[in-house]
Amino acid sequence: MRLTRRGRIVLVVVVALLSLGGFWLGTRAVGHAAVKVVVPSHAGLPWVEVHEGDTLWEIADVLSEGDDPGVLVEEIKRLNGLPDSLIRPDTRLYVPGDTAALR
Repeated sequence: MRLTRRGRIVLVVVVALLSLGGFWLGTRAVGHAAVKVVVPSHAGLPWVEVHEGDTLWEIADVLSEGDDPGVLVEEIKRLNGLPDSLIRPDTRLYVPGDTAALR
């Protein structure tokens, strides 16, 4: 099969676009497959009510009673399926039952 110069250019561009499209779809599929939020059961866990002006760090600091609040912040985020430290007033945050303030 003989192609003209224009035909070869068109063929290369089409193959490149198809390859890029395949790579893009592959990265989108992998990204969606890897996203899975696992929220453990909250049965029996104590909780706190978030009020206006509360921060996750302040709540963890009060509950940790001198221990490192950063560890408790991460555990609260994991228990509640939070992607970051943003919390909203009038929501319930579940906390680990073995925190220092609850002992």
